[in-house]
Amino acid sequence: MSGEKKRAIYPGSFDPITFGHVDIALRSLKIFDELIISIGDNRNKQPLFSKEQRIAQINEIFSDNEAIRVVSFDGLLVDLARGMNIFTIIRGLRAVSDFEYEFQLSSFNRKMEPRVESFFMMTSEKYFYISSSMVRQVSEMNGDISDFVPPNVLADLKSRQKRS
Repeated sequence: MSGEKKRAIYPGSFDPITFGHVDIALRSLKIFDELIISIGDNRNKQPLFSKEQRIAQINEIFSDNEAIRVVSFDGLLVDLARGMNIFTIIRGLRAVSDFEYEFQLSSFNRKMEPRVESFFMMTSEKYFYISSSMVRQVSEMNGDISDFVPPNVLADLKSRQKRS
């Protein structure tokens, strides 16, 4: 049992991925041997980037880290967990309001799949105010978002602005 890799899934829409997400992913690797970043879509939102674009962005960000793999999924996270035989879910928290939502989601997931355990990580102080939706809003208004997203994502956002 001790030789078995500790693996976790870090799900989200990552639309776009921010430095807060990157921080959670890298800090997760202090605890887990392998991290699967799983990209899903929030059906209540129109995505800014396609899943393929987000996969490419995240793969580029973590290109030098063999412990991170990126996958996309449709449907329920518990189904992905079962299919990959990974039952630890990483969730980042910024504020108390995040905890309420995440606690409800975690409880629901565990009811559907009792093997699922959620692992909550507080975002580092320097990133706790960053959210993908705020980054999108500021970007749409041509604001400077260079402190919030990795350089490749910044370039993709600027490219989108020029096409609009």
